[in-house]
Amino acid sequence: MTRRKSPLQSMHSVLLAVTILFAGMVWAQTDPGPRGGTAGAGGALSGLTTNQSINFNNAKGVFAEVDSVKGQIAGEDGIGLGPTFNGNSCAQCHAEPVIGGSSPGLNSRLSPKPNPQVALATLDHATNTVPSFITTSGPVREARFISTNPDDVHAELDGGVHGLYTIKGRTDAPGCNLGQPDFATQLSKNNVIFRIPTPLFGLGLVESTPDATFISNLAANAATKSSLGINGRLQFSGNDGTVSKFGWKAQNKSLMVFAGEAYNVEQGVSNDNFTNERGAVAGCVFNSSPEDKMDFSTTGGSVAIADVMEFTIFMRLLAPPTPAPATTSINNGSALFDQVGCSLCHTRNLTSGTSPIAALNQVTYHPFSDFAIHKMGDRLDDGIHQADAEPDEFRTAPLWGLGQRLFFMHDGRTTDLLQAIAQHASTGVNCFTNQDFDQFVINGKAFQPLEQRQTCNSEADAVVANFNALTAAQKQDVLNFLRSL
Repeated sequence: MTRRKSPLQSMHSVLLAVTILFAGMVWAQTDPGPRGGTAGAGGALSGLTTNQSINFNNAKGVFAEVDSVKGQIAGEDGIGLGPTFNGNSCAQCHAEPVIGGSSPGLNSRLSPKPNPQVALATLDHATNTVPSFITTSGPVREARFISTNPDDVHAELDGGVHGLYTIKGRTDAPGCNLGQPDFATQLSKNNVIFRIPTPLFGLGLVESTPDATFISNLAANAATKSSLGINGRLQFSGNDGTVSKFGWKAQNKSLMVFAGEAYNVEQGVSNDNFTNERGAVAGCVFNSSPEDKMDFSTTGGSVAIADVMEFTIFMRLLAPPTPAPATTSINNGSALFDQVGCSLCHTRNLTSGTSPIAALNQVTYHPFSDFAIHKMGDRLDDGIHQADAEPDEFRTAPLWGLGQRLFFMHDGRTTDLLQAIAQHASTGVNCFTNQDFDQFVINGKAFQPLEQRQTCNSEADAVVANFNALTAAQKQDVLNFLRSL
């Protein structure tokens, strides 16, 4: 016989259930979201000379310059936009929380902005269609195709950036009929991956750091790293053999190379570093190349420096972001960050070497990165080779400034830190396999180098498991710490 509850007992059960649910809500870990308040970033390094400060401010102005095709449109004084492009200003993409940061967005607590790439599609009467992966509330993105032919599994890889837009239809590009890539078809064939802008704060300190520092830092705590499956390796320039450390896969050797490549690829401006025009089809080239160059027309034997050098000056003298004041929760999260193993890759402290710029000379800074590339598993594998980095390898993203970042991972796939942490772990199912065989004879001697390797896991798997084993309150402390950076 079933015994019915009295009304009082039923009410007690409901209250108990509500209490348990509320308690779960209180202790469920939640990303606090990007910080409000002040930006705490975007200024010059402390300790610059008066002349260096003037040069920084001038360079910042050039960094914010808006480009048009011929530089003859009011408010768009820069020369050389297109024929293909993703943006018309460095500051358009590197905007949050201030100039020099990463993608702007509507989820900012400082300066909410829609994705500028949406309006850019038809600026100055251009006839572009906004691709489906560019949305008002989403991040600024560039698109790369994985394969040259997604219908053939054996086709050569592509990997290059395909400009979102062309100058077709613009008032300053009469006669240009260059069409956009067929993104819809490539998307339907799962052949497109994305990248978002990397923040630029503090990179002069990184550039000024000796190779030996990166090498010794990567070798430190070897036993602990090995026990957690962490290996990692540095990217080295194929020309001079020195450490390369800029870009999502550490593919760029220096800030000058980084600036020149971005100017050419993202805005379509040929320059002294990358002298060839991208998408230079008949009827769409309106300037001589390089479009951005040293100006020798000045008098007295002086030379006016090019925009890419101004961009480099801005990045080189840009200060690191300032973290938020510590709280008990933030301090607890900081300790747990080390305890679970995050700091084994996200290195807290590095020290720059000797520099002719006093503000960069032997400074201990806190990037939370080892600037090495690590195997990150199938959730992050993007099918793209860059320099010596394989498709499943990415540079440890610096975490300074994370507290005000809006989008995470290389492609901006999430705005939630918890999701970002989860994406560091692999499924362990889809392996990356590499086989490379060469055979040749030089000086009468035969060579047959063979490389074979297979990776199924992420180097972060054990660390993510350690994080997942924390209590909800401890996880919240870690999230609060990360948002304080």
